[in-house]
Amino acid sequence: MYELKKTFEISAAHSLTLDYPSKCAALHGHNWRVTVHLRARELNPAGMIMDFTDIKEKISGKLDHKNLNEVLDFPPTAENLARYICDELAPFCYRADVQESEGNTASYISEDTP
Repeated sequence: MYELKKTFEISAAHSLTLDYPSKCAALHGHNWRVTVHLRARELNPAGMIMDFTDIKEKISGKLDHKNLNEVLDFPPTAENLARYICDELAPFCYRADVQESEGNTASYISEDTP
């Protein structure tokens, strides 16, 4: 079994519609720190699970320097972003960690690991 981990940042804004008063209802931004974990039994012909550059581009290309409310069709919480990122890197990604700010990280761990 092969495994890789890649960490990168995206800068993006969002606002959250919550059922309680919160300053997060206002549009605001974060430098999100994303860590993805990929696994595969076999490597591709280039000898990789997935190219590190391709991993970052697949996520950053859609989310970096964007208003997440405008590009995603779900509430852009850290938890939902973690699942979205994991799904975007399927079938190899089994875990995504999304750090919204220092001390605040959400993770999604897929039950469908390769």
